[in-house]
Amino acid sequence: MDVRDESVAAPSTTLESMDIDAILKTLPHRYPFLMIDRIIAIDSDNSAIGIKNISVNEPIFQGHFPGNPVFPGVLIIEGMAQTAGAIAIAADKTSGRHIVYMVTVDKCKFRKPARPGDVIEYHIKKIRRRSAMGWYEARAMVGSTLIAEAEVGAMVMAEEA
Repeated sequence: MDVRDESVAAPSTTLESMDIDAILKTLPHRYPFLMIDRIIAIDSDNSAIGIKNISVNEPIFQGHFPGNPVFPGVLIIEGMAQTAGAIAIAADKTSGRHIVYMVTVDKCKFRKPARPGDVIEYHIKKIRRRSAMGWYEARAMVGSTLIAEAEVGAMVMAEEA
């Protein structure tokens, strides 16, 4: 006889993913500077994976570089910071709207270029959090290939009206 616990678990209030609508409600960034399309595998502000679908139609490719489109490394770093910022804001329990500021980028390395058609995954893992400041280890992956890595620091503040 198979005996299982058939009790019903209480509904979870844990945020596990954010679609574009949730990201837009959380972050102040807008097109063309929003560098994430979705966030998955969210574990509070401990870790998450941000997703960026790179399209040849993005305005940055008009000048970076004509005939050889390469997604700029600085925008990869921005995508890392936006992913970290979104989970930091979402985990903040204080009321009101918040904004996040990138305050540090350390140990940054670019390994391979990202190009149109690539899907970048920003793997974010919290190093530490103190009050409004958070530091995160970030790795940008295309498939199983590491294309960039850095440590980013962010500060969450209440948005002024």
